[in-house]
Amino acid sequence: MSARSNVGAALAHIRGLLSREDWIYLLSLLVPLCLFNVSLKVIRIVTQLDAPGPLGFLDQARSDIFFNLGYAVLWIGLFSIVRSGIPRYTLLILFHVSALVVAMLTTSAHFFYKSTGSALSFDFVILSLSKFGEVQGAITSEASTLRWLLLSMVLFYVVAGPAIVTFFMTRDWHLPVQTAGRPWAAPLVMCTAALAFAGLSLLPSATGASDTFSRDSLANLFVMEISTPDLEAIRAETTTELASEKLPTQTELARTPETEKRNVVMVFLESTRAESTTPYKKDLKTTPFLDELSKESLMAERAYAVVPHTSKALVAANCGVAPPLDTKNTEAEPDVIPAQCIPDLLKEQGYRTAFFQSATEDFERRRALVDNFGYDDFFPVNSMDKKGFDTANYFGYEDDIMLEPSRKWLEENGDQGPFLTTYLTVTSHHNYTVPKRYGEKDFVNDEVVNDYLNTVRYQDMFLKNLVQQYKDLGLYDNTIFIVLGDHGEGFGEHGLKQHDNTIYNEGLRIPFLIHDPQDPQATRVEAPVNELDVLPTLADLLGYDIRGGTYPGFSMLAPPDDRTLLASCYYENTCLASIKGDEKYIYHFGQRDEEFFDLSTDPHEQENLASDHEEEIKDRRYELLAWESKIKAIYDQRLAELNRERTSAMEKTAAEND
Repeated sequence: MSARSNVGAALAHIRGLLSREDWIYLLSLLVPLCLFNVSLKVIRIVTQLDAPGPLGFLDQARSDIFFNLGYAVLWIGLFSIVRSGIPRYTLLILFHVSALVVAMLTTSAHFFYKSTGSALSFDFVILSLSKFGEVQGAITSEASTLRWLLLSMVLFYVVAGPAIVTFFMTRDWHLPVQTAGRPWAAPLVMCTAALAFAGLSLLPSATGASDTFSRDSLANLFVMEISTPDLEAIRAETTTELASEKLPTQTELARTPETEKRNVVMVFLESTRAESTTPYKKDLKTTPFLDELSKESLMAERAYAVVPHTSKALVAANCGVAPPLDTKNTEAEPDVIPAQCIPDLLKEQGYRTAFFQSATEDFERRRALVDNFGYDDFFPVNSMDKKGFDTANYFGYEDDIMLEPSRKWLEENGDQGPFLTTYLTVTSHHNYTVPKRYGEKDFVNDEVVNDYLNTVRYQDMFLKNLVQQYKDLGLYDNTIFIVLGDHGEGFGEHGLKQHDNTIYNEGLRIPFLIHDPQDPQATRVEAPVNELDVLPTLADLLGYDIRGGTYPGFSMLAPPDDRTLLASCYYENTCLASIKGDEKYIYHFGQRDEEFFDLSTDPHEQENLASDHEEEIKDRRYELLAWESKIKAIYDQRLAELNRERTSAMEKTAAEND
């Protein structure tokens, strides 16, 4: 028998697995769904900054082609095996549900990548489902009418399309609930082939492209979840270390002959990267007031966020310890932070404290977080008069809305003794809606980046107004102003957008200056510093000693030169970074190649020198994984202790009631 005859016989045997109507029904869903999924990947490939050639294109599309081919073959095999009865009805329901899930996840992964440059992870899926009310604004801000229409059409077709197509082709409303015969061998071969195709979809890129990008979006979800390094040995070592480590949970400020009870103002500039401000980029006139302030301030030339996410940055700066390295909002759990924070330390010295933000209090339980820090008063935008103020984005209103509540609080408390006030802006957060109050300027040609830079300019106006308020109230001269970014922001410089997973300088490097009207000198700190240094620096400036525990940060007045700064992405098992002097190492948990940069000659991190530092990278990788494991162990231990205390208290109360 000729090869052509063999092929013909095989095809005839495959056609005989199902009835004609069944084939029409299944293929009318599988073919459009698979083509849709692959088409989304093709769009992502051809719209990259560096679109690949023909071989690169095939390499980056290969996983999606094989995964979708395997998906289609699997369902054909299953329908061939399950022929009738309740199992067939159940299979039909699962067929449509599966297609719905695949369509939704693939579409979500596509738009998530287009918005952030990152691969969709289970962390984000779970976060979106569990806290939809909080992230709804962020999701809808990216969902244009065209995108909603596309998703609606896809979902409608997945549910009703196969039945409609089958009716038009057979003139009968047919559902594949029964197929005669029981051909077992071929269906099993089909299912085996499906597994083989799925395996081929998981192979790494052959052309050096990012595996998380090259891999099919749905396959990547599972691979990212299970392909994390084995940290158990490292966790065991670092957890053992905790027994001998004194966490700063019982610290206090001790007066010295140099102690001065000065007022303290902290201003966190939302999503503000250093390179988008004038003090760090002189030819960019976005923040002229901050630039003038820097000429009479202590300023860090290279300051970094610990985790590029607001709630994490607030923990690091307010409490002087690393935040929880998770997306569960653990930092808002009552009493969980393993340190005395600045508000509590200063309250023990007679300070009044208040926290203002132009964002809603609902997102990430901000009120609970501020309570954890120890602030007496909390003023979210929910409590402010919104008349005459523009909405800034899906999280709040323009920052000037904080000025009047601030003035009222200062008038009531400013002359009652020293105080701490903290302000968190929101205007420059994605989606970069520019308030009308101060107009707009043309900084760059890119519309999105220009909007962002105008929101940074707006923040500068707010900062100017805020400082002027302190002058008007006679509080300026006796106040120390700490101004810093909570994190940076990416605009595709390394394929990443926004901030959560932007581990490069655009996401981590922030403005950081301290202005003391009584010491108006332009002092520059050349050594790398980060947000953990806010607390020890403030204690140093106020003339206090810290007793009862040790914080991991250092005073900016005397930073060490040989220090290593450690940082993490917001999403777990995504990326970690260490900065030592001018050398920066990034670990991507195997999802991308490790990276090593010389920041002195390559500040924009374009030339990967990892191959020249293989031995050093091993030590740096271990250091990062040990740090991550240690931080997780600290918070796990803290939560366990708190749970035991609460359980004990409940049992005691129950016993007393009995």
